[in-house]
Amino acid sequence: MKNILIAFLLLTSVSAFGHGEGFKESDIFKTLGPNDKIALLMVHFGTTHDDTRVLTIEAINKKAAKAFPGIEVREAYTSRMIMRRLKEKGIVKPNPVEAMNQLIADGYTHLIIQPTNIIEGIEMEALRKEVALYRDKFKDIRLGNALLYTPEDYKATVQALTASLRGKAKGDCVFVCHGTYHPANSTYGMLDYVMKAQGHKNYHVGTIEGYPAMDDVIRELEANKAQEVTLVPFMFVAGDHAKNDIAGDWKEELEKKGYKVNVILEGLGQNEAIQDLFIRHAKFASTHQREDIIVKKKKYEKTDDID
Repeated sequence: MKNILIAFLLLTSVSAFGHGEGFKESDIFKTLGPNDKIALLMVHFGTTHDDTRVLTIEAINKKAAKAFPGIEVREAYTSRMIMRRLKEKGIVKPNPVEAMNQLIADGYTHLIIQPTNIIEGIEMEALRKEVALYRDKFKDIRLGNALLYTPEDYKATVQALTASLRGKAKGDCVFVCHGTYHPANSTYGMLDYVMKAQGHKNYHVGTIEGYPAMDDVIRELEANKAQEVTLVPFMFVAGDHAKNDIAGDWKEELEKKGYKVNVILEGLGQNEAIQDLFIRHAKFASTHQREDIIVKKKKYEKTDDID
């Protein structure tokens, strides 16, 4: 009875989220047997900064527990460097493999995994490979998508940012992302495009370790004849990069160029609307499965209608 109630609550709250191309409807709760156990594993890159961890990681973990009533909610970190540094301080966080092994040992047969990654980059690629190794160890295992996956995700994210910055941001806003050598770095270009397509000509996207770089952002600021800039971390937590690279290097360089620079040291994970988007991804994963493209291609060999 409890599982039926949970499934009903999740279905009613996720129905408006839509059904993306490449996924098929499949309710994980309907596959639960009388002796089965289901859990939700929240996976984070992690942070060594206690202040931002409470406001972001711990906050969304609590929200996930409320969104999935009656379900065991656990967490894992993917950054081994952060985990090592935390362990030196007496704080132990499991990685995804350790967390999944413990869930199996505790008798869990079904698992929903929701990462708080921003893009489908290196971290998501690694996580997908780890999860693939456990396909046969759980009766059913689902992996939710990163924050920016569908065009609707981008639009909703920009709306969430705009609402959170109202009355706080001054001048042009520069959203500083981590950046990556992975092809998914192109996500940031799309984000910039969507921002401007929604009418935010004073929004700009830059990266610390990718493209667009600071010089590219400065060219846009010059084209806008901007005099004042607000730097905003486009990262889940406001940790080392936010405090050192953004509030430090980026602020100093822009001030040398003559701009008045403000910094909003808040991670995306502090934004309740962004938290809700991640929860919606988890709920979507609980009611949909990714289609196997190889299976789909084989069906196309025989028919045009594969629904």
